[in-house]
Amino acid sequence: MIIRVLGVCIVAIVVFGCQKKQEVDLIVFNAQVITLDDNAPEAQAFAVDQGKLLYAGSDEQVFDRYESKKNLDAQTKVIMPGIIDAHAHFYQLGLGLQEVDLRGTTSKEEVIKRISDFVPYQNAEFIVARGWDQNDWIDQSYPTKEDLDAVFPEVPVALQRVDGHALWVNSKALSMAGINRSGPVPGGMIMGDTGGNPTGILVDAPCDRVLELVPEPTIEISTQALISAEQYCFSMGLTGVHDAGLRRPVIELIDRLQEAGAFKMKIEAMVANIEPDVSYYLDKGPLVKHRLRVGAIKVYADGALGSRGAALREPYSDAPEHFGAIITPMDELEALADRALKAGFQVNTHAIGDSANVSVLRVYQEALATHIRAQDENVRWRIEHAQVVPPDYFEAFSKNIIPSVQPTHATSDMYWVEERLGEGRMKGAYAYNSLLAKAGILALGTDFPVEYVNPMLTLSSAVYRRDTAGYPESGFYPDQGITREQALKGMTLWAAYANFSENQRGSLQSGKDADFILLDRNPLTCPLEELSEIKVLKTYIDGESVYDSERPFGL
Repeated sequence: MIIRVLGVCIVAIVVFGCQKKQEVDLIVFNAQVITLDDNAPEAQAFAVDQGKLLYAGSDEQVFDRYESKKNLDAQTKVIMPGIIDAHAHFYQLGLGLQEVDLRGTTSKEEVIKRISDFVPYQNAEFIVARGWDQNDWIDQSYPTKEDLDAVFPEVPVALQRVDGHALWVNSKALSMAGINRSGPVPGGMIMGDTGGNPTGILVDAPCDRVLELVPEPTIEISTQALISAEQYCFSMGLTGVHDAGLRRPVIELIDRLQEAGAFKMKIEAMVANIEPDVSYYLDKGPLVKHRLRVGAIKVYADGALGSRGAALREPYSDAPEHFGAIITPMDELEALADRALKAGFQVNTHAIGDSANVSVLRVYQEALATHIRAQDENVRWRIEHAQVVPPDYFEAFSKNIIPSVQPTHATSDMYWVEERLGEGRMKGAYAYNSLLAKAGILALGTDFPVEYVNPMLTLSSAVYRRDTAGYPESGFYPDQGITREQALKGMTLWAAYANFSENQRGSLQSGKDADFILLDRNPLTCPLEELSEIKVLKTYIDGESVYDSERPFGL
């Protein structure tokens, strides 16, 4: 009897030991894997085949089951899911990479010098650039058209403020746009002097009258913009981007490039709220491909705080007669909401000021009332920015009305925003912890190129609530910070949820896309002040290497 049992055991061992291992495309091992899977939050290795993660576990467990001709020794480095930026302007970043970057300038003189020194502008038919912010200047007053006229008297110049909600233009651009008087206009403001003459600063709606005069980029320029933006974002660890407002030609170009295998970034294309594009996509219904989703309309409810275009319920504390402006009237938003709901589209609305947030939330609540009561997760509309929300409206957020926020806005605005809003309104401003508590999720992005692309700045701002120099020492309203794990989920799994892709990406789990990055330190355990310093070493999409810091141009 003992001999028979022993024989059975020997046979079992031989059979098990001889079992053929499954051949896979890639095995990653010797790593500290942050899976962001609540059921198995850590691993040491995983196997990838045909772009999907098959299994994650210990080195021994993975090598017992799988074999591959391609093995990646992570050398104990940290691996986490690829980062998804839930709100950015990817195409605009690419175009901007071909222009002068005006961020970081400390005066209007420095802006003009950067423009003058940029060789491609010397024979340009129209000079455009972006990134100036008078709040960062020593003299924080707005510049004027005369400042530009002195250097560029004949060539039209249009310089977008960092937030994209204001233009600084010269007299040539004003003349071409037919703008000769100042004052408020529907959806914006033409700033003027005491005589009613335009000063050269346009806020929100009137900006379009100038920008529509800028020659459209050629297909070649647009393609280069997309490829340049992709390579830059890969180097920052991004494997997905929700582009907040694209026109149909750009969406179709992305689709063609992806189909040809020339463009690998996973894009959520929010359709800009412009006809005929909106009707075209609503009539067709959501487009869902492996690397492209078109299922949301991007709407602007108001402008930005930096240019005082955000719509407030009470006047600006530093401009007592100014309230900002609503860009999209609420009756238009109501009509769009009805159309989008019937077509199965999300409505993703930019809302900065408390008046805009309250107005949009009311429209959403009325349109989605039945779905909210049923907690129907097939309907996921978004408030983009949710920057100043009255605390008694936090309750309106849920998995049906998702807050999509950009933590670096808090650490960029903190130097001047209290003066602009006043102490009372700050209780509902940049309130990420409160929004998360009510909604259950928080989609995180950067709003690049308004802010820098680097998602580690998002992580640091969300958790640390200080700038890279450690200011302020106690943190900017630190009670509204969130945990490291929450921030990482906001940049991955919750961002995926916000565009219905949580079953495909956002965590390193069996069956999901093998989108992952290698980091030089652990974001869950490194000192808080080092969060912004974390570097991306490698980026993989669908198990394919798309960036390696050791050969950054050998993609």
